[in-house]
Amino acid sequence: MIPKRRPFIPKKKETEHRLNRDIRVPEVRLVGEEIEPGVYPIEEALRLAKEQEVDLVEISPKAVPPVCRLVDYNKFLYDKKKKDKEIKAKQKKTEVKEIRFTPNTDDHDLDFKQKHAQKFLQEGSKVKIYVQFKGRAIQFKDRGELVLLQFADALKEFGALEAMPNLEGKKMIAYIAPKKKG
Repeated sequence: MIPKRRPFIPKKKETEHRLNRDIRVPEVRLVGEEIEPGVYPIEEALRLAKEQEVDLVEISPKAVPPVCRLVDYNKFLYDKKKKDKEIKAKQKKTEVKEIRFTPNTDDHDLDFKQKHAQKFLQEGSKVKIYVQFKGRAIQFKDRGELVLLQFADALKEFGALEAMPNLEGKKMIAYIAPKKKG
């Protein structure tokens, strides 16, 4: 005997906000265009939404009573996405550029790397400078720290050393943050 299959019932879409009949509270604080802001019974709010042919959207569910707005939900989501995108575009993203040395890095190499670091700092990026110790070179921690401090001192007009160099495993690391413009 073949077992009967249950009919397919599509699941309801999970939305970010509760809409219309999904709002289950006795009264709501209503805001929107062409209405007087205030506290309304839920039936009155739903009736107003139906009259204006818009949706009743719960904006702030944790407020007492919950805040709802009379808007076209699709337009509301579109505007919200647009605002979020603008905010994200205005955020400043800090990049961290790395420059590596050894305890025996020559002066010419330091000057060359200094020019690169200067360019990074002028662009507004943070610079991570570190001395990589290999093998027995770990004995020369003081030489590595000296290289980092000299390098940071040479760049003091473009950026400031965030903290003194510290040893992490076989690397001695320091960060230089760009100076604020203006």
